[in-house]
Amino acid sequence: MAESVLLKLARESIEEVLEARNTIDRDALLREHPLLGEKMATFVTLTIGGELRGCIGSLVAHRTLLEDIIHNAKAAAFQDPRFSPLTTSEYLHAAVEVSLLTPPEAVEYRDSADLKTKIRPGSDGVILALGGRQATFLPQVWEQLPEFETFFAHLGLKAGIGADALQHHPEIFTYQVEKAKDAPILK
Repeated sequence: MAESVLLKLARESIEEVLEARNTIDRDALLREHPLLGEKMATFVTLTIGGELRGCIGSLVAHRTLLEDIIHNAKAAAFQDPRFSPLTTSEYLHAAVEVSLLTPPEAVEYRDSADLKTKIRPGSDGVILALGGRQATFLPQVWEQLPEFETFFAHLGLKAGIGADALQHHPEIFTYQVEKAKDAPILK
């Protein structure tokens, strides 16, 4: 299936809310692209001028690819608690990225030094979990936080555990993504 189908679906999902009308023909999409009917986990990320504007996703496949992209695109645009709902003006300047996630795999490690040998910066998405709290960074986050220690300090803060999260030996899971990204409608 072409990347353009995923990106078009994400954009149409956001436009449905902005325009207050239903335009996505789910049946036609499923007939034309059967893969959309498979269960898959996705993240949808919005950026404006290279800055994050919304990012919501699923870590584990629990609905069809079609429904996951629709849900996550709308949530990234209008329900990300870090941002106010996306406006039409912002939407026209937003780039949309859809990431398809592989199933997370647990990483067994003894300590931070051992973990460092098992994590592949730039390739691995990482989930950190401890005491009912968890957070994830997509592999793309390595571009902004390329150092192992800084990456995990920020991930620990995001999870609400603290910058020293690795001192508490949290559970670590990794996954990879296949991503598709478009350009803003207006530059």
